[in-house]
Amino acid sequence: MKKKDLNNIENDLKEQLESLSKYGKFYDDLVNDYLYLLDLREKLKKDIKDKGIRYKFTNGNGKEQEKPNESVAHLIKVEQLLLKIINDLEINQAYKSPADEAEKTIDYSENDLL
Repeated sequence: MKKKDLNNIENDLKEQLESLSKYGKFYDDLVNDYLYLLDLREKLKKDIKDKGIRYKFTNGNGKEQEKPNESVAHLIKVEQLLLKIINDLEINQAYKSPADEAEKTIDYSENDLL
């Protein structure tokens, strides 16, 4: 994952927390953990793409064997942690800025029904 993407996600999360009036080191730490896990998730995905779900290796006796790629199990665990952090932050929906909400105001003028 690119540094720019991580910065954008960090800014988005911090804006959402600010809109929910959640401040402090606790929330900053959760955001940092989330960003670390996002980067780790991308590395696991790359490993799975490069090696596959199972890969061959040569054991100590010189025999070629196949074993499961541990990155698959780790990827599932990392994604569960990412969801848990989002739940802990209580960010369960897509972020809507106040400007987005202001655009959705409905004008109930008398002529609406005509």
